[in-house]
Amino acid sequence: MFNEKLTLANGVEVPQLALGTWLIDDSAAAEAVKAALSLGYRHIDTAQAYGNERGVGEGVRTSGIPRKDIFVTSKVAAEHKDYKSAAEGIDETLCKTGLDYLDMMIIHSPQPWKLVNQSDDRFVEGNRQAWRALEDAYKAGKLRAIGVSNFLQGDIESLWETAEIKPMVDQVLCHISNSPIELIDYCTAKGIVMEAYSPVAHGEAMKNPVIAEMAEKYGVSVPQLCIRFDIQLGMIVLPKTADPEHMKKNAELDFIISDADMEALKNIKHIENYGEHSFFPVFGGKF
Repeated sequence: MFNEKLTLANGVEVPQLALGTWLIDDSAAAEAVKAALSLGYRHIDTAQAYGNERGVGEGVRTSGIPRKDIFVTSKVAAEHKDYKSAAEGIDETLCKTGLDYLDMMIIHSPQPWKLVNQSDDRFVEGNRQAWRALEDAYKAGKLRAIGVSNFLQGDIESLWETAEIKPMVDQVLCHISNSPIELIDYCTAKGIVMEAYSPVAHGEAMKNPVIAEMAEKYGVSVPQLCIRFDIQLGMIVLPKTADPEHMKKNAELDFIISDADMEALKNIKHIENYGEHSFFPVFGGKF
């Protein structure tokens, strides 16, 4: 699985399986990253909001793996909705990680976190300003690729109108029981590669007997089935863990879900509640 890559609109290749680092403490991030890289992972995903960019950067720099062989993604904080704060944040990320460049930087959310699902304001102008900061950093060679996260169709369309460099990825919540198929089809048609975070539904997929039964049919774990599902949707997938054994299992995906079973999994009843993670979007409509 580690050799599978997807190609962005600008020709940059991205390893399809990544290590997500959300909720990994900065003090533990370096060891988690080094463990993942030693197993064969070559794509590491972090964010300003995670508070662990320093540790992630340390792990990359001290892994013994050539920097050019590792794809590192971070995210502009959702609150940065003006050019100055976004541009300064990009430089701060480079400083914290100790890296000369990032392979990709994306806008973390079209809305500041405290307003996600709480406001109709989609911050059109603020996102355009943050995007201009990403474009300038891209032109300056600080970033190899740029994109967005949690953007719905309307958010992408409003950004697309003024963007000099078009978004190359959209990283969204996507898992069995919450798969934004219409958004995936829309982005694919525009040449935007999709990324799936929380492929195991923040652990909620483990509680679903239908998913468990399907996993048993293939002789795999529920997380393996969930990750494979997103892979077969053509997405970059970012399962998060600090446990090397889980990292290893998450990459053991040498099986194929049949077309019929993929359709069945796409149509599993949508999850209604993520508990403490309920602020994440359950996709539907243009916004």
